[in-house]
Amino acid sequence: MESSPAAGRFAPTALMLGNLVTGCSVLAPAGMLPELARGLDISIHAAGLLITFGAVMLCIGSPLTAWLTSRIERRTLLTTTLAVLALGNLASAFAPDYTSLLVIRLVMLAVGALYTPQAAGTAALIVPAERRGSTIAYIFLGWSLAAAVGLPLITFIASRYGWRAAYGEIGALGCLSFLLLLLRLPAGLKGVPVDLKTWAEVGRAKTILLLLAITMLQMSGQFVVFTFMGPLLNKLTGAGPDAIGMVFALYGVCGFLGVVIATRIVDTSGPYRTSLLFTCLLLAGITGWALGAGTLAVMTCGVAIWGLGFASTNSMQQVRLVAAAPSLASATVALNTSVLYIGQAVGSAIGGVLFARELLHALGFVAVGFVVLALILVVLTRPHPAAVTA
Repeated sequence: MESSPAAGRFAPTALMLGNLVTGCSVLAPAGMLPELARGLDISIHAAGLLITFGAVMLCIGSPLTAWLTSRIERRTLLTTTLAVLALGNLASAFAPDYTSLLVIRLVMLAVGALYTPQAAGTAALIVPAERRGSTIAYIFLGWSLAAAVGLPLITFIASRYGWRAAYGEIGALGCLSFLLLLLRLPAGLKGVPVDLKTWAEVGRAKTILLLLAITMLQMSGQFVVFTFMGPLLNKLTGAGPDAIGMVFALYGVCGFLGVVIATRIVDTSGPYRTSLLFTCLLLAGITGWALGAGTLAVMTCGVAIWGLGFASTNSMQQVRLVAAAPSLASATVALNTSVLYIGQAVGSAIGGVLFARELLHALGFVAVGFVVLALILVVLTRPHPAAVTA
């Protein structure tokens, strides 16, 4: 493998920025549901289905594309994926109606499903084993930045210049990220091919299945509320676009801080203890939202605590899966991303039904229930004292 020192040194950052584009592409509708509803003459519930149907496509596409593309050189694969995301967002800016926007989104995310699991798998190829956990967590900072910077910007731009301008912003960012990854990711990287035997081995591993269930429950709980966070803040507290954008920003900034902290402590405290800590923060924050529904200050505090756990819990899931079975990492990371999107689809669908029926307070308590179940499973996956990996 031939690459310059600069390319290798900045490769994790290039991979992380690709996750920023992926995160913005996936989460964008949540930041501009009212503008999409008005601009396309649909209900907020229907606009929310852009997230639900997109998540369904992602959860199907992630393991399928991991299997179909596992023999493709990683720089070629990842840069092509980012190019599709960039073009898909630019095309979305010109979509004439809701059906066209939905079709463009589904096609874009069918390919975009590749990026996050393959980026995590690629990280394992470019750093020493002792830095693998912190590097994977660092790459997931992109998702935190998508919430910390991307969503508030999307909300700000959409509220002032329309949803088409917001999609254009993401498309432009995708083009820049594509170029950076092309220049910085070393060539010649190939992972272990994924075959049917790999999936069979994963299916027989009880610990891996429990870890995947944790991811699904954590994401289901969060997306019951997160998908409709903007409209919920408006209906429950009267918050306007600027206040909603500030709450999204706080959520993302705390998410960024959470991943930074998790990245610093995971190599010493171990993935299990780190995962337990941030799942408890996740539960505390969503509980604060549920109990404080109707009071902006209390809900905002809940969002801040929730934010500390939202991205760090998922990055720890990736680290734990890689540690549990390094030889199966390509498959388990792809499956984890898939069940993450299943969780998004389940949570946003349940949240949409409750929102449409005006059961606004119930959303928070349903979310709490999902995260409580996730916490129970985290405790059940505590490693045996004799295990080498914490």
